[in-house]
Amino acid sequence: TQVNIGTRNKPGILISGHDLKDMEELLEQSKDSGVDIYTHGEMLPANYYPKFKKYDHFVGNYGNAWWLQTKEFELFNGPILMTTNCLVPPKDSYKDRVFTTGVVGYPGLKHIPDRVDGKPKDFSPIIEMAKKCQPPTQIESGTIVGGFAHNQVMALADKVIAAVNSGAIKRFVVMAGCDGRHNTRKYYTNLAESLPKDTVILTAGCAKYRYNKLNLGDINGIPRVLDAGQCNDSYSLAVIALKLKEAFGLDDINKLPISYDIAWYEQKAVTVFLALLYLGVKGIRLGPTLPAFLSPNVAKVIVENFDVKPIGEVQQDIELIMQGK
Repeated sequence: TQVNIGTRNKPGILISGHDLKDMEELLEQSKDSGVDIYTHGEMLPANYYPKFKKYDHFVGNYGNAWWLQTKEFELFNGPILMTTNCLVPPKDSYKDRVFTTGVVGYPGLKHIPDRVDGKPKDFSPIIEMAKKCQPPTQIESGTIVGGFAHNQVMALADKVIAAVNSGAIKRFVVMAGCDGRHNTRKYYTNLAESLPKDTVILTAGCAKYRYNKLNLGDINGIPRVLDAGQCNDSYSLAVIALKLKEAFGLDDINKLPISYDIAWYEQKAVTVFLALLYLGVKGIRLGPTLPAFLSPNVAKVIVENFDVKPIGEVQQDIELIMQGK
């Protein structure tokens, strides 16, 4: 799916977080209002779902990962709906335009109540506010590509397997996980830019924003960044690995030409990490640092049994990744 990252000249509502049910209800309630809808942060994958493509006022994605919201929410000019906890304490300059719902709450922000008796939430206060706002300030233009959850990737299975067998694809690198404001996370941008052109990046979660707008090209029509979706869609990356293991007739997931370079930040990324360990995946790189909450004994077990390691220098890591180390 091609996702527009520019803007139109109409008032807009920006929706962030993970709740696709909220997204559906907001789109339905705003469809004849003259107000456009944009996603932000982890809601970007809503653009990939066929069901939402029928809404002409669903424009695309605005901005980047959660930690840039204080700058981007200010420039958006219209109301913002936070559906899950990726909220940064808002500035006074736009605080009156931020709405929360579900598990999200913050002092002084307006909250949209939960559903009652199975009826949709009432998003009319957001829609009415949007009508009185200026259109969003454009901060980017063009498109990005996404929508490669396991069903879509496996629909391309013959093409993927042929590319691996011919040597056109030498290695897959799973770079899923979280993004954050620390400069050390530029490692993932530099890694994506520097990986050989016969590699494909598999991603999910907001870590993708470190490289999903780079022009990395494709391999025989297969984009070099395959985005499965939100952090909870990391499940798809595990399914892809298991399906490829089956397709190649391998008895061990670690024999696949796949390396793992995971960006962790909080509990969801840790859950993804534990799921990979459960599947027996070895040699995972974690960054920007190993989690501080790992006790010495637990760290010893996962390092010794699963060869988990911290990220290093980009060029050195790439050399090891291409050797399957």
